[in-house]
Amino acid sequence: AQLVESGGGLVQTGDSLRLSCSAPGYSLDYWGIAWFRQAPGAEREGIACISSLGGYTFHADSVKGRFTISKDSAKHTVFLQMTSLKPEDTATYYCAAQMLHGDSCAAVEKSMTYWGKGTAVTVSS
Repeated sequence: AQLVESGGGLVQTGDSLRLSCSAPGYSLDYWGIAWFRQAPGAEREGIACISSLGGYTFHADSVKGRFTISKDSAKHTVFLQMTSLKPEDTATYYCAAQMLHGDSCAAVEKSMTYWGKGTAVTVSS
């Protein structure tokens, strides 16, 4: 399944953006979904994930309290609501899918099966 991200763009410090992740033609019901980001010259960082049933979420310390991951099963879409954006949030954001036992998730690259191509977020100061 090919994942597709959307919603990136150029914003100013303090603004909000909502990223979307979907798999056209496929259901995400059985997949945990994670968001990663990679800034220029930096390693890719797992910042959030949500379990297949939506009962478990994780947010990295770097985004906790500002970003929220959620899932709309009816729309087969996972969202990343980003608020209070900072210049250091500038990166390409990727969503990825994993299948784990139980209602859990892990924002760990090696546990992902499918990846999107990313959407760019730029936060100006």
